[in-house]
Amino acid sequence: MIRTMNSITSIALSGLQGAQLRVGSAGHNIANALTPGFRRQVVAQQALAGGGVATTIERSPVAGDALADDLVALKLGEHLFKANLQVLRTRDRLLGTLLDETA
Repeated sequence: MIRTMNSITSIALSGLQGAQLRVGSAGHNIANALTPGFRRQVVAQQALAGGGVATTIERSPVAGDALADDLVALKLGEHLFKANLQVLRTRDRLLGTLLDETA
């Protein structure tokens, strides 16, 4: 059961890191939207075989802004933070229950 808890922690932490990169990238894009020739940062996430996600930031192949996409990315990042935080809270609650029953 402890191994499962560690896996859950790793999955949630990778999700939190992905959310952080998404929010940071969106903020960077919004701040630089009016810069001539600016190419946006694009976040790519890929599921990992053992659970969790790998998140990378790439440059858009074309210059230009996509303010609506970046505002949506900010909101998505907020939801991803909340969802992964809830996973960690649930893990803590389950771990506490497990410890109470084995004590």
